[in-house]
Amino acid sequence: MQIEADYGDVFLSKKLIKSGLIVSVMTLVSRVLGLIRDVVIANVMGTGLMADVFLFANKIPNFLRRLFAEGAFAQAFVPVLSEYQVKDEQQAEEEGKQNNHEKTRILIGQVSGTLGVIITGVTLFGMLASPLFVMLFGFGWFADWYSDAPGGEKFTLASNLLSITFPYLWFISFAALSGAVLNTMGRFAVAAFTPVLLNIAIISMAIFGAPYTQSPAHALAWGVFLGGLIQFLFQIPFLYKTGMLVKPKWSWHSEGVSKIRKLIVPALFGVSVTQINLLLDTLIASFLITGSISWLYYADRLLEFPLGLFGIGIATVVLPSLSKLHSNNSPEEFSATIDWGIRVISLFGWPALAGLMVLAQPIIMVLFMRGEFSQHDVIQVSMALFAYLSGLLSFMFIKILAPGYYARQDTKTPVKIGIKAMVANMFFNLMLAPFLGYVGLALATTLSATLNAWLLYRGLKAKGVYELPTKTLIFIGKLVLSALVMVLVVYQLSSEFEVWLAMNFLKQVEQLTLCILAGVASYLVMIILLGVRLSDFKVIKR
Repeated sequence: MQIEADYGDVFLSKKLIKSGLIVSVMTLVSRVLGLIRDVVIANVMGTGLMADVFLFANKIPNFLRRLFAEGAFAQAFVPVLSEYQVKDEQQAEEEGKQNNHEKTRILIGQVSGTLGVIITGVTLFGMLASPLFVMLFGFGWFADWYSDAPGGEKFTLASNLLSITFPYLWFISFAALSGAVLNTMGRFAVAAFTPVLLNIAIISMAIFGAPYTQSPAHALAWGVFLGGLIQFLFQIPFLYKTGMLVKPKWSWHSEGVSKIRKLIVPALFGVSVTQINLLLDTLIASFLITGSISWLYYADRLLEFPLGLFGIGIATVVLPSLSKLHSNNSPEEFSATIDWGIRVISLFGWPALAGLMVLAQPIIMVLFMRGEFSQHDVIQVSMALFAYLSGLLSFMFIKILAPGYYARQDTKTPVKIGIKAMVANMFFNLMLAPFLGYVGLALATTLSATLNAWLLYRGLKAKGVYELPTKTLIFIGKLVLSALVMVLVVYQLSSEFEVWLAMNFLKQVEQLTLCILAGVASYLVMIILLGVRLSDFKVIKR
């Protein structure tokens, strides 16, 4: 279904824009604190043995979080929850009564009880079997430990840290469930703010807890544990205020849970392809030189800043909106909302890509180069970042296109696409890693994500759900041209790597700020000159 713009017929714009702004602002706060957290980690541990091990121990529960929390679970839960809310609204309207959300409350109780039993079992197993997880995803370390080779201590330390960080999965799963409920109720700010608490906990433990633990890595692991606990407790009062804090109940065979089960099984794989690819990267990186995992981590964190701020922020408000539009049988509005998401992330994604490409090394230098983080690490991280950045828009488009399937309760198609993308990623890994090392792993992830995004779009187009309108293609072309002008301006203002190194910290910050402000100004001037207006971001229908 191709949508040609008719700006006189506008709907949902104000609500989507307001919700998007709320989520983006809260996400910005979280991402800034996340960067501060990474600065602290880089200062305390650098990119050596302890850093590799802690980042590994933190990655496993975060991967499972994508499955049991805001990843596949949310993609299956939110459409069903929206459907139940629509039913409650329709029933209340037919009976002329106030909506008490009876069906919605019952569903939440059934889902929380069923999820609780499963997550408790997975968490306990993970804590007891942490060496098994390390063996599976860090086999290079296990091989060193088994053969008493140098570096074998990584396996022992990773097993110990993983047993501390694994309960984070339990806490964050329920925090994510609460966030999904609040988002569907239109309360986006609470769930968007919650990650701030994790960053505060990790930073606090790194600064104040390290003297009281075995190592800085142990302090950070306990920070992850406490951060999960605080996030879980923080959501409870807001659920109570909205009337959605209900008693959990095991209901494996109930209608709502059964529906979610059918949706979540394929979604477990489909929505988490990127995370699975990152774990496969970690497995291969365990065979590479020490520092590879850390270099990939810091590059990924810088990539996650614009991806989380714009891609995930916009996707957070798009999914509930799409789910309700599908339940209300509004295909034109459904397609227009996807198009709105594509336009918004394109507006921010292209300059983010251009700016990070040109200023990668100065940004890494200013943020991380102190303490145990060296000049050599700056260069290594920047190389991985360049590889990741080439797929930034692909990562963002996936965040908008995938909900186009899940909101329609179609989880089979993304699974098929996900399998193709993961197979391609393994092929790219094996093809590139022997020659490019950890940079090859980053590039493989980018190539597979691009394939994933293309196949998602092609599938929506084939089903008549969404096709890029001509005006949107022209709009994106204007943004790309503006970003290229921005690159030229920033490149002229920036200095050579050696010159940046010779500057003191304050001078580096001053020069970097000047480059960023000039880049933003040139981008804004160009998009205005090329005719981009606020009306381009209204949700429109044919």
